[in-house]
Amino acid sequence: MNMRDPARAYRELAVRSASPVGLVVILYEEVIRCLRRALDSVQRNNIERRTTELSHAILVIGHLQSVLDYEQGGDVARGLANFYNSARSKILECTGPQSQELLESLAVEFSSMAEGWQQVDRELNQQAGAEPEPTMAGAVPVPVLRGGEARRQRAAR
Repeated sequence: MNMRDPARAYRELAVRSASPVGLVVILYEEVIRCLRRALDSVQRNNIERRTTELSHAILVIGHLQSVLDYEQGGDVARGLANFYNSARSKILECTGPQSQELLESLAVEFSSMAEGWQQVDRELNQQAGAEPEPTMAGAVPVPVLRGGEARRQRAAR
């Protein structure tokens, strides 16, 4: 871990100890950070930084889409795929000062979705024996994620 950058060290530790759903939350948070930095760059007229941040956001969104399990996730996975496709299209539209509102809107959308994933993570931790947390009806089910850990969690239910 790089102790010269405490924020980075903290994120690295969070990734190492996160559940599969927790990793999704971390990726959403990264998209939000990229969108906020891009918004700041638009406001400062820093085109190079805006482009870098938006490119990174698109890559992270692409990764989120690549781990969707359409077979197990069904309509939820398809809905998330549509959300990711729409978000990437909107990001590509962010080319000038007029993009500030769109970037803010995207950051709010990803924040809202991240909250849902955080709730799913809390519920899974609760089921695994962690401290009880309040539940939210209609949470996104884990089967939308591809990967061995998600499958083991489903099998354990």
